[in-house]
Amino acid sequence: MQPITISKATARRFVLGRQGLWPGRRWAGKEGTAEALRAVEAVQMDPLNVVARSHDIVLWGRVLDYRPALLETLLYSERQFFDYGGWLAIYPMAELPFWRLHMRHRAQEQRWSAFAAEHGDLIDEVREAVESRGPTRNRDFTGRSQVNSYRGRKDSALALYYLWLTGELMTHHREGFERVYDLRARVAPQEYDTVAADEAAEAFFVRKSTAFRGLITERGWRLEVASFLERPLTVAEARAWMERLLAQGELVPVTIEGSPERWFALGEDVELLTTIEAGRIPASWQPLATTTTEEMVFFSPLEIVSARGRSTWLFEFEHLCEFYKPAEKRRWGYYTLPILYGDRLVARLDPKLERASRTLVINGFWLEPHAPAADPAFAQALARGLLRFADFLEAQAIDLAAIGPDTLRERVAGAVRSSLEIKQ
Repeated sequence: MQPITISKATARRFVLGRQGLWPGRRWAGKEGTAEALRAVEAVQMDPLNVVARSHDIVLWGRVLDYRPALLETLLYSERQFFDYGGWLAIYPMAELPFWRLHMRHRAQEQRWSAFAAEHGDLIDEVREAVESRGPTRNRDFTGRSQVNSYRGRKDSALALYYLWLTGELMTHHREGFERVYDLRARVAPQEYDTVAADEAAEAFFVRKSTAFRGLITERGWRLEVASFLERPLTVAEARAWMERLLAQGELVPVTIEGSPERWFALGEDVELLTTIEAGRIPASWQPLATTTTEEMVFFSPLEIVSARGRSTWLFEFEHLCEFYKPAEKRRWGYYTLPILYGDRLVARLDPKLERASRTLVINGFWLEPHAPAADPAFAQALARGLLRFADFLEAQAIDLAAIGPDTLRERVAGAVRSSLEIKQ
């Protein structure tokens, strides 16, 4: 198939739109949250809670009037989704049969197979305890010995994690962010507690890795597929696999104007690409309320669109996750959120929620050179984004002192004053 040629603007809009971020929120409520989770392929979970947890910020940017309780219901009451992996993410429960391939591979990894060989009695003890007790936390075990691990301080914590990673246990629910474990058979709906054939599972992950990125370079495709398969993929193997998918039409080559790279998309996305290139919005992407030009959206530091250097070329925006850096080494702020306006990343802000006073504090604000900060419409869109974010956080006041220039701050303050107390 001949390459599809698209502009850089089309590429941006497609990547954003496939992730549900452009031209505006098109999902709402619990069912909309479920649709968003399925569409974006994977939502990374993170325990850090500066203003809200990363996965909740991700869904807030895609789902109208999103609240964390909607996700908790889908995950832990209705069991439509589950969380899994060393790169902890949320996936549809219908995918569990494919993820069982990962779980088996984890058990075979040298690190975990050695742990199982050395601590077999402990693993049996922990498994039997969960089976007899039901939903169980790490704190419910005293452990036999102390360990120094990111996964816990007791050997029993590692045994629980091993059983979860290899699929015998699943997350029953969370208390705060602490995982409460139970047997897979008591968590997964019976129709999904099966194991897909290896070939079907690998084909599933190859497709998922492309869908997750939307547009992907040849080298990026090989790395993403290897990541989803959780095994090395040689250049020759990747090339043979790619050529087969291209011949079948499951992958299509894409040329992006101004890029020397060879890009690819899923064959099923050709219609979306051609629609956007023609200057139209796909019918299924019509926003329910405001567009991203009318109301800015703030990205989590772990947002797939902008994290890990992905925003550098496509959005001409450098994004760094700096919450693990010492303060003196941070270029921007502790929990910096990129800001989407239209189809561009135009600024970043470093927010904090002071929970005692219910105040959303903007600790830092940085504009990109191309941001039209003098335009009143820009200020209005920023104000609308801040109001929706404050409502999501249940904030009653906002501190805008860090926003500049002065004219922008004054316009934003004027627009939010009727809904929030202004603190400066």
